[in-house]
Formats: sequence, structure tokens, C-alpha cells
Amino acid sequence: MGMFEFNGQRYLDGRASDPNELGWMRGSPPVDDKRITFESDEFLNFPQLRWSLSHMCELVPTVSVWRGQGGSAPFDRSDRAADIDALTFSDANGHMLRFDEALYDTYTDGIVVLHRGRIVYERYFGALEPHLPHALHSITKSYAGTIAATLVYEGVLDDSKVLAYYVPELRGSAFEDATLRQVMDMRTGLDYSEVYTDKHAHFWEHARACGWRPRPVGSDGPQTLFDYVCTIRKEGVHGGTWNYKTVNTDALAWVMHRVTGRSFTELLHERLWAPLGCEEDGYIFVDSAGTPMAGAGLSATARDLARFGELMRRNGEWNGKQLVPASVVADVQNSSYEYRTQWVVTHDELGAYMGQGMHGQLLYVAPKVDMVVARLASHPVPASVGNVPITLPQMLALARILAA
Repeated sequence: MGMFEFNGQRYLDGRASDPNELGWMRGSPPVDDKRITFESDEFLNFPQLRWSLSHMCELVPTVSVWRGQGGSAPFDRSDRAADIDALTFSDANGHMLRFDEALYDTYTDGIVVLHRGRIVYERYFGALEPHLPHALHSITKSYAGTIAATLVYEGVLDDSKVLAYYVPELRGSAFEDATLRQVMDMRTGLDYSEVYTDKHAHFWEHARACGWRPRPVGSDGPQTLFDYVCTIRKEGVHGGTWNYKTVNTDALAWVMHRVTGRSFTELLHERLWAPLGCEEDGYIFVDSAGTPMAGAGLSATARDLARFGELMRRNGEWNGKQLVPASVVADVQNSSYEYRTQWVVTHDELGAYMGQGMHGQLLYVAPKVDMVVARLASHPVPASVGNVPITLPQMLALARILAA
């Protein structure tokens, strides 16, 4: 049986951990040792998560991101699967890999590659199918940041204002004197730990307040997402270096909701899902008050994720309509920062920027070569350090073959 080792931990590899082969959630009902439930708090453990990330709406409270009544806008196709599968590249550790084998090495569940707006490559593995939404985790932040920047452009928000100006309930919290721009770029000083392997990290208390993880018996912690945001205290100063903290995005979404009167779910539907002609509804985790988790809660199909990336590659224009201001896209793409408006800016030779999510989620936009890659995954290592040594060289090699 194949194994993968990282930092002294050994895991089943991408083939051996296939959820269909392991038999998760099969049977009527599934047998006890193959049953995955929210209450057991094992659904995000490996290898269970190889099934869970394609079925989050069956495990946690969610609401739909409606695609609207209009027809979908299917992509044109220009299949290049044969030459892409056979593509070889050297990973960051000097190992030669084939593109198709690297998909197993990164525990890929689904991947869509667009070149000049056409699907040139599409594959699915394990529990995922083309019509099934998959957890995007922190790529959700890139949706939130893009909508927030659009609202700033429209004059609905002022990114020089502190968050308490819009949401007085944040007075006394770390966000009282943090500006909207500092939150959008995660240049805030917060007492908030985000080490995913530490079950006592603030991130997991945040997740419990969002309804994403079960509460321990007798827990008296914050009961809702907004209750939790108000508990965050300041550590250091705002406006310094980038310091990645998911709670920033949920504070940002609270401001957007308060000012527009529209929840993050409604903003996603109105500004992106419906006008993009998405093929399927998305869905997003909600807390006990029905508040969506903008920091990590969204699920979408691979094609619909690629659609968002293609919108960005097209400088915010879709079917003759400017859904995102071109200046917002340019500000991300040309930023000297490594993180801008909730996107990771690579400063690589492709001018690429990325949305990234826990367990290997990736939306890679490479405007210099007209390429977009949407990859959904269930990697055993939550942080991106587990897959980036393969992923980034793989993206560069893919871009070169498409540009040739």
C-alpha cells in the first residue's frame, strides 16, 4: 500500500486513500466503521476528508448560493489531455514527475484548466463528480475580497475607514481601529492563532462558532460568528506586515452585510454566481444565526470555480458586462505585496495570483499566458506547505506547454 510522509507523519498516498476504494459512506446504512458524521468530529480527519470535502452540505449547516434562473454558460473545449498528462517537470525538491501522476501526489479530487477561455483539461477522482460542489476553504476569501474591493470602487465602502465606523459592535475589539484596507490585506495585529494541526488554536474556536465543528459538551464559548469576531483582541499594531488570520475575512463580511443590507451569500449570488452563468448552485457554511462563513465556508464545482478565475483573467468583464472593475483586478495583479485584497500574489514569471485553501484548494490565474487552473483536493496536510513544492512547479510547466 502506497504511503506519503511529511514531517515525520505517514499517510496513505493519493491512490491508496481513494474514498471509493476505502468504502466510506457505502451501504444502506453505512457500516459503523465506514460512517462519517459531524458529531464524531472525525469528518475532517484523514482519510475521511477525502470523502467529506465533496459532501460538506451533508455534514454541516449550509445555505445555497443560487445560480439564478438563467441558463448556464458552458465553456468551449479544446482538449489537450494527452500532451498535458505526459508533461514532465521537476518539483521543488528536484524530483521528476509526470503531470498526471502529480495529481495523485497532490491528492487532487478535480481539476479544470482553461486556456484563453476554453477547457483544455478536466479530470475528477475519488468522491468528486463534475456537478458536485467541493469545499474551497480559504479561496472563499478571494471571493469576499473581490466583492469588497468592488464596493469600495463603487463608493459604497471607504477602505480608509475603521471597521467600527461601519459596525459599532466592534468597538472594544481588535477591529475597532483597523481600517478596511488593512483587513482586506490582512495587515492587522490580532491575538489569533491559526496553526491547523493545533486543536487548541483560535481558528478551531472560530470554526465552532461558525457551526463548522461540533462544540465540546458544556462549551460556553461564543455561540455565533459575529459573537466570536467581537472577542478578538489586538496584539501588536495594525498596518504592519502580512499576517494571515481567517477572522479578518469574517469581520470584512460583517461590514459588507451591514452597509449593503445583503448577506455574503446574497452578494455572491447577485454579483458573481448569477451573472457568470454558473452551472450549479454553490453552498456555504452558516452559524446558528444563519450567518455565512466568508473566511472559509464556500463550496463550488471545479468549473464554477474556474469561471471566477476566468472573470479575473478577463479583467473583470463577462459577456459585455463589467462585473468587477478592471482597476480592482489590476491592483491585485500588479501589487508589490504578497497578499492583496485576499489574493496571494506570486510575483512569478507568469504574473500569477492565487486563491488558496486548506488541504490543497487552488485557483491559479496566470494572465500573461491566458491560463486559469481550478484544482480541488483533499491533501492530508492542511497547510499549503504540504503541496506547494509540487504545485507551483507544476503550474509553471503547464503554462509553458500551453504558451508554446
